[in-house]
Amino acid sequence: MRFGVPLGLLHPAAWKDVAVAADELGFESVWLPEHLVFATDLSLAIYPGTDKPGISPATPLFDAPAYLCWLAGLTSRVRLGTAVHLYALRHPFVSARAFATLDIVSDGRAICGVGAGWYPGEWVAAGLDFATRGPRLDEAIEVTRRLWSEPVVAHTGRFFTFPEVAFDPKPVQERLPILSGGESAAALRRAATRCDGWISMPHTLESIRPQLDRLATMRATREVTDAVPFSVTAHAYSLTGPDEVGGWERLGVDRMIVRPWTRGRDAVAKLAEFADRYGVRDPAVTD
Repeated sequence: MRFGVPLGLLHPAAWKDVAVAADELGFESVWLPEHLVFATDLSLAIYPGTDKPGISPATPLFDAPAYLCWLAGLTSRVRLGTAVHLYALRHPFVSARAFATLDIVSDGRAICGVGAGWYPGEWVAAGLDFATRGPRLDEAIEVTRRLWSEPVVAHTGRFFTFPEVAFDPKPVQERLPILSGGESAAALRRAATRCDGWISMPHTLESIRPQLDRLATMRATREVTDAVPFSVTAHAYSLTGPDEVGGWERLGVDRMIVRPWTRGRDAVAKLAEFADRYGVRDPAVTD
């Protein structure tokens, strides 16, 4: 099992120290969420399934790939991912360039977690149709794959059209992984048919089973060759102990994003405790 750390659940002032600790302790990855902008109109921010806003306009926002580039310079082993980047809010040139840059400066440690998003406010502010966010993301992924792999690319599509362009340098990884986040039918289908993996919402061992069953059914129609690795990443914040990890593995989960702390000030110490208890700490890394 690979273990990741959710930096977004901490105050930004702690991200550097926690990322460096995760790198030194042998954690596989660190993850940042993102939004582009928050509108002050909270009627556009009601979180699905609730009657309350899911954002605060005063929350500080950062460019996630740019921030991860900085963390790349402070670390040497840990992978650097987004959970998730709202890829379709930009032209694919912008996001493809950002993640290619991250992959290059980190020597191949980038993971591109993408999502269509739930919050209409930033789409309205950006002048884009929130209702088309899913197909816009699908097309952006298609364009990005070509930009990262083909010498020159021209494209004519529903949302993006451009003449032949060159896109260099390419990512270090032969196939920089794009993972789909979210649990809607569209998000699971995107993971199964267009992406290199899936990122769940927070779950327990029991609550994730239905999503994994749906994903497995959709993957049965997967057009991408089986030679392309597929990963399942689960946010698992309520582990009962090391013995539980085997149950996640048997369900097909190969990466768990964990939060062993309850107070941000204790995050580094709790990561060290978790590393020892769960066998994360690798003597070859820490000695």
